[in-house]
This record gives sequence, C-alpha cells and structure tokens, in this order.
Amino acid sequence: MHADHLALQERLAAEGVHTLLAQFTDIHGVAKGKFVPLAQLSTLVDTGAGFAGPSIAGTGLPRTGPRSEYYGRADLSTVAPMPWMPGYARVVCDGYVANAPFDACPRQVLRRQLARLSERGWHLQTGIEPEFFLLRRTEEGGIAAADAQDGLDKPSYDLKSLPRQRDLLNELSYGLQACGLDVFQTDHEDAHGQYELNFLHADALRSADNLMLFKLAAQAIAEQYGVLFSMMPKPFANQPGSGMHFHVSLWQGEGQGAHCLFDDEKQMGHFIAGVLAHSTGLAALAAPTVNSYKRLVVGESLSGTSWAPAYIAHGPNNRTALVRTLPGRFEWRLPDAAANPYLATAGLVAAGLDGMERQLDPGVACTDDLFELSLVQLRERQIGLLPQSLGDAVDAFEADNVLRSALGETLSEQFVRLKRAEWIEYARHVSDWEVQRYATLF
Repeated sequence: MHADHLALQERLAAEGVHTLLAQFTDIHGVAKGKFVPLAQLSTLVDTGAGFAGPSIAGTGLPRTGPRSEYYGRADLSTVAPMPWMPGYARVVCDGYVANAPFDACPRQVLRRQLARLSERGWHLQTGIEPEFFLLRRTEEGGIAAADAQDGLDKPSYDLKSLPRQRDLLNELSYGLQACGLDVFQTDHEDAHGQYELNFLHADALRSADNLMLFKLAAQAIAEQYGVLFSMMPKPFANQPGSGMHFHVSLWQGEGQGAHCLFDDEKQMGHFIAGVLAHSTGLAALAAPTVNSYKRLVVGESLSGTSWAPAYIAHGPNNRTALVRTLPGRFEWRLPDAAANPYLATAGLVAAGLDGMERQLDPGVACTDDLFELSLVQLRERQIGLLPQSLGDAVDAFEADNVLRSALGETLSEQFVRLKRAEWIEYARHVSDWEVQRYATLF
C-alpha cells in the first residue's frame, strides 16, 4: 500500500469511517456506486470498483468481452466522511474501461473540456445554486408540499414555513459544511415546498462533485425525516419550477497572482456569445427532461412569474434573460434541477470557448423585462426562443457539432438515443388532461 494511502486510511479509521461510498454519476445525472470496505482504499484507487458496464445508463458498453467492465477509480481529493451516514465516507470515482479513461463517463467528459482551458492557462469557476422541493404523498397518490401549511400566494423568503423545516435544512447544511462545502444561505423559494441552498463557488469539477454530494445528502436526510426530496424541474403546473443556476467566471493563473478574465467585458462577451449561439443545443444538456419544458415557458404563475428564461438574450442583472451579467461573472439561468452538472458544464465550456475562438459578438445587452415583451417585439430585436420541447432540444443538440464533439461520439449517441426515446414515450402517453377534454367531446 502506498504510504499516502495508508495515512489516509488510518486518518479515516480514526474518524470512525469503516466504509467508502464509491460514487460515480451516470448520463442522467443520477448518483451510482458501491460500498467498499475502507481496507480496500488502495485497490479503489489503482484498479477501481468494478461494475457491469451495460447496467449503467449511457455507457453503450457490450455485454461480453474486456470492454463490458466499467471501473470507478477513486479521486482521493474528494474523500469526505458523511455525518448523515456515520461510518461512511463518500469518494468520487472516474470511469475507466479497458484500463483507460472511459470517454463516455460524464466526469471524464468534463475533465476533457477543462483540459482545453488548462492548455491556455485558464480555469473555470462555477457556483451552482440548486433549487429543490420537499414533498409528501397525498392520500390520492399525488404530491404536495411537505409542509401542509405552506400556502402563501407569494411564498418566496417565507419565514413561517422556513422555520418549520429548520431541523431538516440545518442538518443538511451542517452535514455539507462538515464535508468541506462553504454553505452560506438557505431560503424558501417561489413555490410551495420549494427551497434553495447555496454553497460557495469552486473550480468547475469540484462544483459538480459538490452538487452530487448535495443530492446524496438531501435525499438521505429527507428520507430520515419522512419527506420526499425532489429535483423534478416543474412538479406543479401553476407554480415556478426548480432552476439550477450557474454563476460562471474564467481565471488565469493561480493563487495571489490569479486574475479574472471576465473583468474584461470584451472577453466575457465573446464567451457569452458562444453560450447564446449554442443555446438551443445546450438546452438538451441543461434542461434534459420532458418536464423541463414545462418550466422553460413565459407565463403567469401563482406567485406572479415563472423566473425561467425562454428567450436567448443577455443583460445586466436581468433575471428575465438567459444570461444575467454581473461584474466579473455571469449567471447562466438555463439549467434546471435535473441537469447532469458534469455534462451541462462541459457543454458550457465548449460553447464559451467557441465564442472566444471565433470572437463572436453577443449582441446588444437587453435591459427590458423580456417577460413583458410581445413576440412581435422580440422578433424585431432578433431575440431567439429556446426549444419548447425535449424533442426540439435533442434535435438541436444532434445538429450542433461543437456540443457533440464536447461529449464525444459514444456519449452523444447514447444521449440522443435515450432522450429521443423519452420524448417519444411521453408523446404517445395519454394523459388525464386528454381524457377529460376529449373522451366525450365529440
């Protein structure tokens, strides 16, 4: 055993850890993995935990032969004991197949895009803001806010409902802080049962890892409290959905000598222009479900607005635009709570680099409330519309060579196949709305 592995193993054992949760992320952004005894730490690093490749969504691996095995190799920089599961520590794994980095592992996909930045001496910082719902099952089998008293017309920042969930939310916050995340606020969002927890920005790979840790923690802790944790983008038709906004900045150099490239508005403008130019294809990665497109529409909700972008535009501190610009950074408002953070970030990097390499112009900054403009006014200003269905978004992704290249051939093909099948299955589904409207109409 390597000396550093032994030292880490001894430290973890002294902290009461007996088992590693070896975790990777599949194409859908779902955490997968195994329990591995702490004594196997070196094997988990050198060889990895083995999995049947075809059993993992999006790998496209065969059922036989040397390429049928998927190995998750531990990145020891991510090891963190989990207070909500005493005795267990999460460690993030990279996918390997046939003893080489697996091209269709979402974390490896992001690594490849970040390497393109590293070649230029750059690194990306992201702050990911997850919104989520705490729900309960109703007697009829539906869902409702976990807090039955949570019913204000404008529930944002509600200090009646928020304290009623304080034990769960505080345990989540304290647990993430113990894992090294800098949690700085939690609030009640704009729908019944909806909350947001914010942790500080980090390098893009670590931010994605942190988001997956947040999901693991929130699901486990909510289950212990007898409620449902949900990152479904739009659980309620008449209320806002859950976004997962990215705050993005690009840096050169390290430590005290680092400087933000986005302090130069021209540089940031080129990056933003790339994001806008590829937005229809990026929608498939950032809003990857049928339900996502119930969120990406403009219209009145119970609280007054949906807060979800539908138009391809940028503007200073403009929350109605796809890209909200701020000093030295921008907020990418397209992603929703169902997005795979590795794939969404990889697509973002590829689009932004394309904008910088081609020195694209982002166009005129929009200061208007886009939700107030008519379609005629939007066309006059040449402001485009995001895809309005998963089917349209997948078509746009498939036609976007920059994004397909970023994901790689294997993962792109798997993504298109799986998402197109999801859309077709939904399109063929007969809903209660259709039955109520049409069964006796004719």
